Amino acid sequence: MEHHANVFLTNLAIVLCVAAVTTVVFQRLRQPVVLGYILAGLLVGPHVPFPLVADDEIIRGLSELGVILLLFTIGLEFTVEKLLRVGAAAAIVAAVEVSIQIILGDLAGRIFGWSPRESLFAGAVVAISSTTIIAKAFAELRIGGRLRELVLSILIVEDLIAILLLAALTTLSAGRLSAAELGITAGRLALFLGCVVVAGLLIIPRLVRAILKLDRPETTAVASVGICFAFALLAQRFGYSVALGAFLAGTLVAESQHGVSIEHLLQPVRDLFAAVFFVSVGMLIDPRLVRQHWAAILVLSAVVIAGKTVGVSIPAFLTGAGIRTSVAASMSLAQIGEFSFIIAAVGTSTRIVPDFFYPVAVSVSALTTLTTPWMIRASGPVAAWVDRKLPHALQTFVALYASWIDGLRAPGPRRTRAQRLVRLLLLDAALLTAAVVLCARFFPDVVDWLRARGLGARAAEMIALATAIALTTPFLAGSVRLVGALALSLATQALPAGAPGKVDLAAAPRRALVVALQLAAAVALGLPLFAVARAFLPLAPTLALFAAAFVFLGIRLWLSVTQLQGHVRAGAQVLAAAFSQARGTPAAGSGAVEAEIGRVLPGLGSPVRFTLSQGSPAVGRTLASLNLRGATGATVLAIARAGEEVLVPTGHEVLRVDDVLALAGTGEAVEAARALLSGRGAVEQAAN
Repeated sequence: MEHHANVFLTNLAIVLCVAAVTTVVFQRLRQPVVLGYILAGLLVGPHVPFPLVADDEIIRGLSELGVILLLFTIGLEFTVEKLLRVGAAAAIVAAVEVSIQIILGDLAGRIFGWSPRESLFAGAVVAISSTTIIAKAFAELRIGGRLRELVLSILIVEDLIAILLLAALTTLSAGRLSAAELGITAGRLALFLGCVVVAGLLIIPRLVRAILKLDRPETTAVASVGICFAFALLAQRFGYSVALGAFLAGTLVAESQHGVSIEHLLQPVRDLFAAVFFVSVGMLIDPRLVRQHWAAILVLSAVVIAGKTVGVSIPAFLTGAGIRTSVAASMSLAQIGEFSFIIAAVGTSTRIVPDFFYPVAVSVSALTTLTTPWMIRASGPVAAWVDRKLPHALQTFVALYASWIDGLRAPGPRRTRAQRLVRLLLLDAALLTAAVVLCARFFPDVVDWLRARGLGARAAEMIALATAIALTTPFLAGSVRLVGALALSLATQALPAGAPGKVDLAAAPRRALVVALQLAAAVALGLPLFAVARAFLPLAPTLALFAAAFVFLGIRLWLSVTQLQGHVRAGAQVLAAAFSQARGTPAAGSGAVEAEIGRVLPGLGSPVRFTLSQGSPAVGRTLASLNLRGATGATVLAIARAGEEVLVPTGHEVLRVDDVLALAGTGEAVEAARALLSGRGAVEQAAN
């Protein structure tokens, strides 16, 4: 016993002392301390000749404690109500992102000549981002607000998807991938989550409030950690990750409304064990294998960074996050972590993938972890660059689209119908997926059966293919019809039609919104369906079909956006004329003017009047140099100045004293724009 205690203390001392030195050095260099932890792990690991070597088994066990405590404290920030509120958008973004990564990872594996199963594992490895790494980076860079909420919500959904991926890959290692087995696994996961949340809501918040009444911080800390590890153990006993159980525990404790104070109590312990986690990641890096497989590591790292940047930013924007938040979220998620290690370990232990696969996964994780802090810092300039490069018509659409999505979040009479259509669409998509999987599964058997009846090989294949198309076409047609009905229902809720018999002045913006929502639905359903079908169908025809659908919707969106410009220009003319007459009057008194214009020309994002004063930092600068739209998400529809009206100004327009700007966008974006134009500061927090 004494020997084991000495070994444990020795290893802990080695890790913490070396980590202390490296993190101090990195802080002096003004670099993220996470990099110092990884370097410390590389030094004390078994692969680098260094006087101090730690036992990787002991450190790995301690690092798991760090993951549990970190996920528990993240859960403290999310009540069940908040999870349900952001859950739909996060689920769409996570599903699309994971699907894209599986497809790209699969293609990268094929390029290196790996087998279909090895390539599928490569896609799964690059699919899941690291909650631990991102949480630590956000804490260091003091990132909060909407961006933090969105990213952490996506990460939680990703972790749930990772559990299903592990189940699918485990069944794949035992034989052929079974859709029925995957469905049973998803059902068990949903049942587990439902039972734990319902039972936990009845017990945990009351228990925590009773403990807090004792007013003993040490008792609160011990009880909270006990609840955390109890739920982690419960999840492990049912075959799920301890991280999932810890997060659920944190969410249930947060229902007591005292999550912030409990998080403050546990922060030092959490940071200590989180540091050990990053050291354990560094210990897994083998420079020899990195040198041997550098090409695969670089390609998969590029897939992670580029794929997640595109795969998160597009669906995040389509769900209403705005350009800036979408780009920042995508660049924050551009790394892999602990779940990737588990997936790679499953592959190597079952001999589906070669032994070098695990070190390659760890090296990709380490490399993308190194780039994460810089990616997060660069997200602001990158978002501004993307906004500047968009065509002018698309820039206006981007700003107005966010305000339309805000209108969809408001309760309305059509919401019940939209929810019914969503349920029908999900059911139809599930049936379509099942039909595709079953047709692919039994296609060879049907061909053999037909050939046994005297048909030739070519004729048997054609008949089997025609039968498969006949079986799947009704579900595909139903999905397309439901997507159109859902998009129209939502667009009508956000931009209601006028009275019967009168000119529909909201037709142009509603048409653009309908196409955008159809594209969002196609992305949200089509890419996951393609990722599933990819495992059962030939790549070329399947890819061509989905690519053609997205190109068709993209062209329709561009045409509707260009038509929208006429509506916006007409609205800008009315705004400029109205604001020119109101020059010199207090902005607070112009609410009736904006409301009337909103009724006459709907779809302009509830424009707000703002007058530039003499002391404004925006005077004498262009809209492009201010980066108004990129920094805040708001756009300027018109500028009213003495003797002149500027309609839908470009970024090269120079602002002058007493200019009256018509700002459009979400309420949050407009407030951020007002802060920027008046020089009040705090724009970054408002934009996030």
